[in-house]
Amino acid sequence: MQDWLYMSAADLGRGIDVGRIDAAELTEAYLAAIAAHPAARRIYSATTEDRARAEAQAAARRAREGQRRGPLDGVPISWKDLFDSAGTATQAGSRLLEGRVPARDAEVLANATAAGLVCLGKTHMSELAFSGLGLNPMTATPPCVNDAEAVAGGSSSGAAASVAHGLAAAGIGSDTGGSVRVPAAWNDLVGLKTTAGRVSCKGAVPLAARFDTVGPLTRTVEDAALLLAVLEDRTPVDLRGASLTGMRLAMLQSTVMDDLRDAPAAAYDAACARLEAAGAALIPVTAPEVDEAMGLSATLFSAEAYGTWGDVIEADPGKMFGPIRDRFRGGKDVSAPDFVAAWQLLDRLRGVWATRMAGYDAALMPSAPNLPPDANRLMEDGAYYVTENLLTLRNTRVGNLMGLAAITLPTGVPSCGIMLCGAAMGEARLLRVAQAAETALR
Repeated sequence: MQDWLYMSAADLGRGIDVGRIDAAELTEAYLAAIAAHPAARRIYSATTEDRARAEAQAAARRAREGQRRGPLDGVPISWKDLFDSAGTATQAGSRLLEGRVPARDAEVLANATAAGLVCLGKTHMSELAFSGLGLNPMTATPPCVNDAEAVAGGSSSGAAASVAHGLAAAGIGSDTGGSVRVPAAWNDLVGLKTTAGRVSCKGAVPLAARFDTVGPLTRTVEDAALLLAVLEDRTPVDLRGASLTGMRLAMLQSTVMDDLRDAPAAAYDAACARLEAAGAALIPVTAPEVDEAMGLSATLFSAEAYGTWGDVIEADPGKMFGPIRDRFRGGKDVSAPDFVAAWQLLDRLRGVWATRMAGYDAALMPSAPNLPPDANRLMEDGAYYVTENLLTLRNTRVGNLMGLAAITLPTGVPSCGIMLCGAAMGEARLLRVAQAAETALR
């Protein structure tokens, strides 16, 4: 049973399908692992044992009767604490939302339940999802799998930690500026950022609605494809036969390559070499529109976030960690004309990017320029916190600003990922590219 905890979700589903794995026993194995893990309370904000057992027993019965609902029927996963779950506290990592217990499941959780997946519980996260670090002194800070003293990456910190530490087969997170991909990269997982507007955010606590997306954190690209299908209640992408031969990959230059730390830089170079050896053509590409879009970040993200949460924050500001509260307040004085003009400019820049990338299968860049920072230093050194938080989210933010589908893959170097960005609503194509890249990288 211990081996089950680190198997891919797809392999667990196949084991259930042929009778090698009993779904109820599988869920009990995960619940026991959560109960025994010394960091479990820093990873899970709540476990839903009764729900998990009931769902697992129903899945086991369907398997015995040959009535499985899909390839992941009976597989236990975790949910970031911003997805509403009926009768269970959903507080988005914030003391401002203490006692918030929704009456209904978020739409994506309802879809997953209908597909037979088992809900293990809710995972800790950055406050209101507004930090890429995963540091949360107001509730809990999940540990990085590669360094117990370091943060796990945010804001889907607990989602990543639950999978990396063998406490869930996969985790569902959200990504507004990198919140799926950063923790996935730092914990050696696959993290899929979907295109804004593709997967339902109904019943998810918002941050900046025009950028908010839902996506899975998984062990494999196959798992990410299967979970995407579950979340949006569609047929999974066919990954068979995916190959890098003849693919054109744009190696993005300028901003995303600045100030890389040694390990991520070396891991990226080595990963690119493996992709090239597997048949892909890697072409350096400069995209000035990305640099220009980066300058709009404070106006676009902070203004919408403060517009969403300003009244709640100012009603009791002492309930927030100071640096995150200050980041929200950075949007307080953005004028409506400036906000509208920034969006109009971003829409034009997205058009320039789409034209430039039309001849490529994906754009490449390091997932994060840095390694997971030490949690204690982040608490003690304010300047370090600001520098690391901004650097952490810089590369991932390209995908959000340009409105893209994006995915991070492990490179084989601890806490170093490589990111592939595809076209808006191009998840099917991107997942096939990622499947081929994953094979080359492994």
